[in-house]
Amino acid sequence: MHVAQFLETHPAVRRVYYPGLSSHPDHETAKKLMSGFGGVVSFEIDGDFEITGRFIDRLKIPYIGPTLGGVESIAQQPAALFSLDRAERQAAGLQDSLVRYAVGIEDPDDLIEDLKSALENLK
Repeated sequence: MHVAQFLETHPAVRRVYYPGLSSHPDHETAKKLMSGFGGVVSFEIDGDFEITGRFIDRLKIPYIGPTLGGVESIAQQPAALFSLDRAERQAAGLQDSLVRYAVGIEDPDDLIEDLKSALENLK
């Protein structure tokens, strides 16, 4: 939740997808059905494919990869994992700027500092 709240307020983040946030369209349903909101936060960087890739490369704490398993934090840029061209990704609703971040057992304050550092001066 802390990571999602931080991302939602950062000017370099266009949108955050996390059911624990009141801004999520299914927040009320999630509150009724869930005892917690999970550890995966998806968000869009305010930039294109290349800028989002630079953000991912700047992260120091999470592993970078296609899996969301394990106890350590993991980040990925889904658009970089598919062989579809940009038009096909867009048609499928996959934004070039989307990041999926599985929050692990690390201290949330350390993760937020790492995210903050990676988000600085991206453009």
